[in-house]
Amino acid sequence: MTRALYLEDSYLRECDATVVKVTDGRYIVLDQTIFYPKGGGQPWDTGKIIRGNEVFNVVYVGKFGDEISHEVDREGLREGDKVHCILNWERRYKFMRSHTAAHVFASLICNETGALVTGNQIEEDKVRFDFSLERMDRDLVMKYIEKANELFKKDIPVIWYELPREEALKIPGIVKMAEAFPPDIPKLRIVEIVGVDKQADGGTHVRNLREVGQIRLLKVESKGRLNKRVYFALE
Repeated sequence: MTRALYLEDSYLRECDATVVKVTDGRYIVLDQTIFYPKGGGQPWDTGKIIRGNEVFNVVYVGKFGDEISHEVDREGLREGDKVHCILNWERRYKFMRSHTAAHVFASLICNETGALVTGNQIEEDKVRFDFSLERMDRDLVMKYIEKANELFKKDIPVIWYELPREEALKIPGIVKMAEAFPPDIPKLRIVEIVGVDKQADGGTHVRNLREVGQIRLLKVESKGRLNKRVYFALE
């Protein structure tokens, strides 16, 4: 089982680790990692795994059961190797800002309209959200963008912690994804934007809403009678 350091501290940029498994020469499992694996609408991290003077670039990270697998750009790493990991921090920090912004924006729409999120994806240049809403025009979305931007000017902490599953599921709005249910595990990780939102979430976030900056609306589309799509980007 890989220890997911990114869940303990999203701001870790480097760590030491030991290679515990190598598959087909380029798929590396470490005993612990700072690299976030693709999942929950958040892309995988990139960076470097260093052994001595040798650099192996991390090009993809995925989670398979309890293991987090790092695809590197060349063969050479061996089981038992002691390595040093360095995160592509600029890329990760932008995803952290985008992910926290996404929680705020979605919570405003879901709490006020009763909509559920039917899809979402964070990308390097934009964030996409699908909502189960019959009516959603640009003026309505701009209202929520403006509300979110007001919150991003405030000193509001973002915290994360674990709760027993049964206790967590009693919190209203803890799951905002349609047709989604948290994994069947005894404890759920909760991301709380104090006074704004609580969600079961396994991604990385900033510690304060001030870090997000501002967001701007890119596009609103209708993808069907009960599916409206919104794109926004960080300023």
